Amino acid sequence: MSASMVRATVRAVSRRKILPTRAALTLTPSAVNKIRTLLHDKPECIGMKVGVRTRGCNGLTYTLDYTTAKDKSDEEVIQDGVRVFIEKKAQLTLLGTEMDFLESKLSSEFVFNNPNIKGTCGCGESFNI
Repeated sequence: MSASMVRATVRAVSRRKILPTRAALTLTPSAVNKIRTLLHDKPECIGMKVGVRTRGCNGLTYTLDYTTAKDKSDEEVIQDGVRVFIEKKAQLTLLGTEMDFLESKLSSEFVFNNPNIKGTCGCGESFNI
């Protein structure tokens, strides 16, 4: 009987730069203000939850709901006192995304500026990665 042996070598590395981790989601000041306003009217909620669903002509759409508790698998983003939770299914699709809130004469909406998106539908509601 021969036992397999695995060898490992340890090396000290000097002057190695540690890169900061990429934020899963960043919020613009207008998104922070709007979320704060929305949560003010719902004192039982601790934050907003962002997710993705299979829907639309191009595959995925974002969902945004109030949440009263953090699930075990949720990623938590705290920015300027506002808490946003990202569902497990949405974590990889939202990596590096900026969440903004835009208001015009005709609409007011949250906009996700996502660098990972490969394509969107004509109306901009659904996307694919």
